Amino acid sequence: MFDFTPTDWQAMELSARVALTATLAALPFGFAAAYLLVFSRLPGKALFDGLMNLPLVLPPVVVGYLLLLLLGRNGWLGGLLEELGIRIIFTWKAAVLASMVVGFPLLVRSIRTGMEGIDLRLIQASRTLGARWYDSLFTIVLPLSGRAILAGASLMFARSLGEFGATIIIAGNIPGVTQTIPLAIYDYTGAPGGEGMALGLCLVSIALAFAVLIFNQLMVKRLEREHPQ
Repeated sequence: MFDFTPTDWQAMELSARVALTATLAALPFGFAAAYLLVFSRLPGKALFDGLMNLPLVLPPVVVGYLLLLLLGRNGWLGGLLEELGIRIIFTWKAAVLASMVVGFPLLVRSIRTGMEGIDLRLIQASRTLGARWYDSLFTIVLPLSGRAILAGASLMFARSLGEFGATIIIAGNIPGVTQTIPLAIYDYTGAPGGEGMALGLCLVSIALAFAVLIFNQLMVKRLEREHPQ
């Protein structure tokens, strides 16, 4: 029905790769941030919570521009990376970074919600029996947060598939290099006669998001059987 070009297939592959990489890279940090917000007595916790949620309320273009200032050639971090021979701007790694920053609040909020539902008496009992904090983390907190972690990862993956604003600022729209599905759709909507191909890519994006949701539901049911609460 839709005669996708090689560039379109590259955009699909890149979107999936960027979303998966961003989700896997952000998971440990998201879990750690949620753990600190729920179980620690971190000074300035409200400020930390606000910073975690800031990308959720900022326009993605603003997030992308701030990342560009930070990682650009004249940015303090970008200059340091350039001296080390590491280039991020206008590569697929920049798209991963943009997706990580924009989707991170969704990941943290989901995991945090799951952790807040854990009965603190379970952790207190484990401490009473001599368990260290990391024992309680791996035997109680992590298993009981499984569904929340999965939900957060699914949300972040889906959000990364649709990321546009920050990506186009920091990674650009280079076909075959940094062009993801949303950027390809943007190109087609501005080209004469490109409406059909834009619709085709929209349907692919919907199918990928739907597949993620189905996978999430199947895994949640499996976790419910293995770790009933």
